[in-house]
Amino acid sequence: MRSAEQMTDGVTIGQAAAFAGVTVKTIRHYHRHGLIDEPRRDNSGYRRYGSADLLRLVQIRTLAAAGVPLAEIGAILDADPDRFAAALVDVERRLTDRIDDLIARRDTLHRLATGDRALLPDRVLAKLDRVAADLGFTPDDVTMAREGLVLIRALVPEGFDDYVTKVERALDDPRYMSLIKRMWCAAEWEPDDPRVDELATAMADYYLAHPALLPIPAGLRARSDGAIRHGLLAHHGEEQKPAWIRLRALFEARMRSAGIDIA
Repeated sequence: MRSAEQMTDGVTIGQAAAFAGVTVKTIRHYHRHGLIDEPRRDNSGYRRYGSADLLRLVQIRTLAAAGVPLAEIGAILDADPDRFAAALVDVERRLTDRIDDLIARRDTLHRLATGDRALLPDRVLAKLDRVAADLGFTPDDVTMAREGLVLIRALVPEGFDDYVTKVERALDDPRYMSLIKRMWCAAEWEPDDPRVDELATAMADYYLAHPALLPIPAGLRARSDGAIRHGLLAHHGEEQKPAWIRLRALFEARMRSAGIDIA
């Protein structure tokens, strides 16, 4: 008899929590969010949860565990079958987006863990490796080239693909490859080495003949701070290579004298 009365009167919040697989604190949290009405109190002042309350708790817990925001659960549970199904489809889409984002983050961590600190597109890294092998780059040279590409991608993201395409086109030209090889060799020259002046002239002549290949990322000129960003890119790697500072200055001066101000 007593057991029957207890079932008729419902169960306490502690029992409801145990039956629904949640905590008492969680049930009270659901109450505060208006997801479930607070049940009646018995003669002793305790709230009693009936079977309908337990069902609601299980439904709330299930949706919350599936990733549905608490702010949306009430409306979903109270919706008609069609709206309920549509709401779940929308929740599934958002969860899929989150999963894709988390997978991308995990892949990034894996690449960082394996030493790929540059996080550049695979095709760019593959091209850089081939060029480095052709030109005899040292590991430090490869690192500097990678860092330069990372800076371009960070400072002018909308122009990165355009920049890479220009460089890829130029790399098919033996004359360009020769200039690039000489430029990297110039890193070890003294700033007043006459070869620096000769190389600056050769580089200017090349780009004046092929202006479309000037390695200036698309969109850089349109930025209000484009000169600052260009300066950061142009000066990269010059700290330990004084000859490059003079080479760049001479090259830009020759370009300006021909009517092209790339700075």
